[in-house]
Amino acid sequence: MRFRSLPLAFVAMTLAYISHAQPKNEEKLNIKFGKISPQDFDLSASKFDTSAAVVVIADIGSSEFDLSMRNDKSIIYTRHRRMKILKKSGFEAADISVPYYFSRDGEERITDLKASTYNLENGKVVETKVDSKSIFKDKLNEHNMVKKFTFPALKEGSIIEYTYSTTSDFYTQLRGWEFQCEYPVIWSEYRTAIPEIYNYVFMPQGGARYDISSNYATNADFEISHSNGARSYISIINNRWVKKNVPALKREKFTSTIDNYVDKIEFHLASIIYPMEAPRYKMRTWQSLKTGLLESEYFGSALDKNNGWLDDVLKPIIQGSKNDLDKTKKIFNYVRDNYKCSDATALFINDGLKNIVKTKAGNVAELNLLLIAMLRHEKINADPIILSTRSNGHVNEDYAILNQFNYVIAEVQIENKVYQLDASNPLLGFNHLSPKCYNGHARLVNDAMDAIYLSPDSLKEKKVTIVTVKSDEKGAMHGSYTSMLGYMESLDVRETVRDKGEADYFKVIQSSYTGNGDIEINNKGIDSLKLQDEPVQIRYEFNINKGNEDMIYFNPMLNEGIKENYFVSAERLYPVEMPFSMSEMYVLNLDIPTGYELEELPKSAQVTLNDDEGTFQFLVGKNDNMIQFKSVIKLNKATFQPEDYNSLRDFFALVVKKQSEQIVFKKKK
Repeated sequence: MRFRSLPLAFVAMTLAYISHAQPKNEEKLNIKFGKISPQDFDLSASKFDTSAAVVVIADIGSSEFDLSMRNDKSIIYTRHRRMKILKKSGFEAADISVPYYFSRDGEERITDLKASTYNLENGKVVETKVDSKSIFKDKLNEHNMVKKFTFPALKEGSIIEYTYSTTSDFYTQLRGWEFQCEYPVIWSEYRTAIPEIYNYVFMPQGGARYDISSNYATNADFEISHSNGARSYISIINNRWVKKNVPALKREKFTSTIDNYVDKIEFHLASIIYPMEAPRYKMRTWQSLKTGLLESEYFGSALDKNNGWLDDVLKPIIQGSKNDLDKTKKIFNYVRDNYKCSDATALFINDGLKNIVKTKAGNVAELNLLLIAMLRHEKINADPIILSTRSNGHVNEDYAILNQFNYVIAEVQIENKVYQLDASNPLLGFNHLSPKCYNGHARLVNDAMDAIYLSPDSLKEKKVTIVTVKSDEKGAMHGSYTSMLGYMESLDVRETVRDKGEADYFKVIQSSYTGNGDIEINNKGIDSLKLQDEPVQIRYEFNINKGNEDMIYFNPMLNEGIKENYFVSAERLYPVEMPFSMSEMYVLNLDIPTGYELEELPKSAQVTLNDDEGTFQFLVGKNDNMIQFKSVIKLNKATFQPEDYNSLRDFFALVVKKQSEQIVFKKKK
């Protein structure tokens, strides 16, 4: 079997391990649907996290071509899954959705769907079947359906299992397999039986080691006739993968999407090679993908058509432009401020550009491709960039798989300087992208189909907050607060104010003042809110009602401190992916309250994270009747690998501890 699109090392490894006999004495799991004994409820001998609400006892799947009908293009996929409910919180695992695909060319067919709940009562197994009348269909979108059902008679300790088969004529879409899920899995197994004429790229993700892995060829009773009268028989390439005691994949903070880290395997058809025939290559190269995109009427062809109708549209917009950069900014502002984005994840044009101009609405691809068409009309060098947003997952850099992309932006080159633009978001400024776009590998759709990298490490978010608190002769304490936000936090503020209003935004700030007595904010304002190219500045004044207490406990961070560690898990098996690197400086100048004296002052501290990856400064000093305080947190990168997790957790544990410390004042006698 030849994997022509695979890296040579992978090909060599695969070919070396193909045997022409089934492995002997290979361990198998003796499990059949409906065969449940009282002993099956006892999992004490199995290794899994017993704090889990559900454990998957077995998840077994297979995909094989249906050669019995003399048809080498129909795939039968089967799945058998058995789980045990350990806690009531795990009842949600009993809600099952079985997916299937349909299109104009056909529809997948689900057969032999069976499901039952088993309970152990007085030492006997009691089965409750899922009634076929309680299985429903639901349409998810234009190409995807699900059959849905819920297991009955659930209790803590119930075992539930289901099995089904799916017959598919979409032979290019060989189903992948996830060995890992949100619950611990004792045994996960997947098998494929593929005619040697089909060469699929195997794309594993997660742990590369399997507890059982085999690869062997068997002869098939399937004959291929050729035009010259010759006949050939094909072999079947069988693969089996087993993983045991797979831990649950826990969702943690600062994860772009958990789908990037699920232990799984996927397949993509690379070529079809019939005996005595030339190969038929199915997987695109980056160059062929580029050609397809640029020639498609739903993507690139609209950019280079005779768009003379844009003359009248653009003439008043670009009037008085000083140069190409000024002209580009005017066109960008026009599209951003006058067109509504109807769909924030899209790769293609559904409607003609002329109609988009007429309706003043379109999806993200339509708006940014319209922007590019307008810029090209003015002889400005502009190209599309296709990317995958953070929530959509990473793009495989080795293979040109179009459906991994879900977003389009524009790149403009003017006098050897590059600008990246997204006109679909009315709150984004010129040459700014949303953090969701910074997800690594992307492609510039030009003649070279250049690879580019939008790394969150390159986003430098800087915030400076200055607070001054003075005490008057009567002992009243008055303060002023000014914070110059970073661009991404400014974007969040703009979205919040747009959706809920400025008054509601300050209500949240008011409610956040706890632990420092009664604090009332006034004279509130947000500067540069509607200047999308500028960061936002938050400002207000406040009064502190300290009462007549003998002791005053004052947190110098007010409401700005990190109150809980972001990282509480004992370990983390995948990277920490923050949306940007950060630099936050907080400065406080505080008068000692009239009638009080300083009783206790926190100690200064300064630590580094992994040498040069971050720093934390906590500096406190007293000068006459004033206390000066500064807290600085810097992270010089946004992504941290699992081996850095412990040091990152300890770093933020210290930040939380120090930022919670109080300054203590004692009333003078």
